[in-house]
Amino acid sequence: MTNTDSLENLRNYLNESATMTADSQLRNYVKTSRLALAGGGGPLSVDLAQAQSYIGKEVGLTTWFRVSQKRVNRFAEATGDFQFNQPDRASVLHENCYTGTIAHGMLVMSLLPTFATHGTLKIHGTRQNIIYGMDKVRFLNPVRIGSRLRGRFTLLSAMERGANEVLLRHSVVIEIEGESKPALMTDWLVVSVL
Repeated sequence: MTNTDSLENLRNYLNESATMTADSQLRNYVKTSRLALAGGGGPLSVDLAQAQSYIGKEVGLTTWFRVSQKRVNRFAEATGDFQFNQPDRASVLHENCYTGTIAHGMLVMSLLPTFATHGTLKIHGTRQNIIYGMDKVRFLNPVRIGSRLRGRFTLLSAMERGANEVLLRHSVVIEIEGESKPALMTDWLVVSVL
């Protein structure tokens, strides 16, 4: 990807985030750009008619993201969830079935908006994307500290909810590098306000 392409991707991203302040847009883009799509490039962006042709297809796969002990500790501090199997390695070795500390399942789930920034299909002309919810959340495999995760997104539906809204449903699989069983699976719902 050339510098011109990168600048054009940034310009398009900022234009499609029109309701955010420029500083907020830039901060969000820069902080999440290290989680770009695998293979480079920006998120898939199409008009509503084109979106229908992507239903049932994979639309995004992010690059890998490492889960550090520092992140787990900060999550525990922010949420007040200090379960022994997350921040305290000494207790873990004696008190649970894992061979080391693991990340909170809710921390893994909280990474979805970051992965979705680059992994979900976008509708041209969107003024704002609003998280509508998740369906069928399943925590399938513990995430050990130091593991790397990535998000894999498949578009399930793109339904008009009104003159200026489209409800996008993506199937999301949060994969763990080197493991056949994913950390998490869910349906991710976002309303795109046009």
